[in-house]
Amino acid sequence: MSNRYLGLLVLIASLLPHPLWAAGLQAAPGLAWAAPFAGLLLSIAVLPLLAPQFWHHRMGLVALLWVAALLGPLSVQAGVAGAAAQAWHAVLIEYLPFVMLLLALFTVGGGILLEGGPWGTPAGNTALLAIGTLLAGVMGTTGVAMVLIHPLLRANAHRRQRVHLVVFFILLCANAGGITSPLGDPPLYVGFLRGVPFFWPLSHLLLPLALVALPLLAVFFAADTILSRRDPNPLRHPLRLSGAINLALIACVVGIVLMQGLWHPGQTSVLGQSIDTERLVGILALALVTATSLAVTPRRIRDANLFAWGPMAEVGKLFAAIFITILPVEAMLHAGAAGPLAGLLALTTDTAGNPEPLAYFWLAGSLAAVLDNAPTYLVFFQLAGDDAQKLTAGSGHVLRALSAGSVFFGGLTYIGNAPNLLVRSIAAHRGIRMPGFFTYLAIAAALLLPIFAALSVILL
Repeated sequence: MSNRYLGLLVLIASLLPHPLWAAGLQAAPGLAWAAPFAGLLLSIAVLPLLAPQFWHHRMGLVALLWVAALLGPLSVQAGVAGAAAQAWHAVLIEYLPFVMLLLALFTVGGGILLEGGPWGTPAGNTALLAIGTLLAGVMGTTGVAMVLIHPLLRANAHRRQRVHLVVFFILLCANAGGITSPLGDPPLYVGFLRGVPFFWPLSHLLLPLALVALPLLAVFFAADTILSRRDPNPLRHPLRLSGAINLALIACVVGIVLMQGLWHPGQTSVLGQSIDTERLVGILALALVTATSLAVTPRRIRDANLFAWGPMAEVGKLFAAIFITILPVEAMLHAGAAGPLAGLLALTTDTAGNPEPLAYFWLAGSLAAVLDNAPTYLVFFQLAGDDAQKLTAGSGHVLRALSAGSVFFGGLTYIGNAPNLLVRSIAAHRGIRMPGFFTYLAIAAALLLPIFAALSVILL
């Protein structure tokens, strides 16, 4: 039932194209407008613990109710057409490009079967996490997460304790590793679109990655060694790859993402909402990649990966609501000194009015952990002057701090970066009892915050 209602809401929104947010609601909405977004996050955090069966069967309905909690009052203030236009704007401009990229990589990753190899032991698992961390800068965090989460979990199916495997996988492969290129993580892609040179992250952020990844890998190896002592030794099989055609499809996905940053033919109107043509082409191309993967991948490969649509459906529902309810929060950030978050944003400058790198790292990072990290990066990029040439000049301390915060802090919560919640859902569908929202936050904070503190002293 919730799926039908959510689809109906999107359909109604799409049929009522009208002026956007600023035309119906003040440019700097009050803090009360953030309540639906906060309520949605609280539901994601609490309901799986207090009412797991209800949440599992009705998460779409809960998400829809929080969307209604925003669009209802907005309809009163801006009119039904204005509120519907906001929903359609979020769906077309933000949600569809996001979810189609996620769907394509989820489908393609589930069509790659990596069997055998040294995984399943502490040394092998550590090596796989290190490989995934390095590959994330090339394939993107979502791409590498969807390809490697299956062999990691399959190789460790004999283990009694597996939660730590998923937690460290999220921190390293699904987040930190993406810091070395614009293809790795959405915030850096935003920087690339604003004029940051393509190879700037690799030359300036490789050392921060090492300072984060090496301690995490060392802690993981120690923890995995201790937790595996009473487990049987894994069976050894030669390394074998099946579904190699999907590797070519991943290359296609990378090309589609890069195309959207280099090709700008203008805009196209879709039911009254303008969208960059390259983004619309990207959505259609990603749909084609998804269909191609489904058509060419043998069923046995997906069966061996325990491939199921449940995790993708869960993430799709929740992020549809997130992208709509987050609209007023993004408006508050973009309002800058004129908005209710002015006092918070003022912390990014020193007494002389110059950008303060440490503030950019911690403040942008903290917000990126609970908001969409790409818009957060854009807001702080604009606060720092919106001039890529100046921000990349010399050591680029401010941009390095902003980039590191936006990417590294994404691992703090399940919603900090696109693949986090998807990896969690895949693990849960494989029978792993993943920690709840706050428990995961506590674990991730215990692992990451000391490293971030050291990074602040050493590098920023």
